[in-house]
Amino acid sequence: MKKKWILGVGLILFTSLFCVPQVYASTQDINGKVTVEDPGTSNLVDPEAPSTVVNPGEGPSTTGSLRIDYISSLNFGSQKINDTNRTYLSLAQQFHNETTARGFYIQISDYSSESSGWNLTVTQNQQFHSDIIQDLENQELTGAVLSFDKGWANTSGASGAPTVTRDTLALNEMGIAYTVASSKAGQGKGVWLIEFGASETNTSNQVPTLSPLEDASGKAVLDNVTNKQAYSNSAVTLTVPKEAKIYPVQYTTTLTWTLEAAPTR
Repeated sequence: MKKKWILGVGLILFTSLFCVPQVYASTQDINGKVTVEDPGTSNLVDPEAPSTVVNPGEGPSTTGSLRIDYISSLNFGSQKINDTNRTYLSLAQQFHNETTARGFYIQISDYSSESSGWNLTVTQNQQFHSDIIQDLENQELTGAVLSFDKGWANTSGASGAPTVTRDTLALNEMGIAYTVASSKAGQGKGVWLIEFGASETNTSNQVPTLSPLEDASGKAVLDNVTNKQAYSNSAVTLTVPKEAKIYPVQYTTTLTWTLEAAPTR
């Protein structure tokens, strides 16, 4: 089973599992059994407090017993062009309820009967580019690298945890599938959240990566969708080499997220 979702990315540059014990009767073993049914859809929950339902707004999702419930938007907002610092921080995930900003995250549900595990990968399909640039040789941000760092997994269930790439996941090559997270047989069941970065209020001992955004006068910059204060997330970055020509336009790329059941052994 393979589920894919393609996510567009923009950059604007300006100046539960049940455990059933065995029951013994005399010398005969009686095995208890339980069937965990797929609810069909899963509530979207806080990646840092998975028992709390949240409203992140519309987002990518797939269907089936093994599915992607939600993927954060990936946006680097408006950035100033300069020659000294060309590492740009993404904007943090915002919510339409009282939940505060979070890192970039993916919510996965696994209610498959096989319990064979799963693999989550991401592929950048092409370099950040802008077709409106008339200089055809410089339509792309040549050598730009999108990176995901400080990834971790969270759940309110009792299943064994999937393995998340802890080292910096740098998408150095276009069209190559990079492993984001994977689970072995019997792991990753129920609802899991894979988050890159964390807020200061997280209770999982994760290093905070979010910072409030302010303008030159010290006034809070507001998120244009939720009207809350915007935050940057240093765990997801775009680095553009100094040799790359940058124009004051919007650059975009697309990412393909693939969730696939691991082979049954």
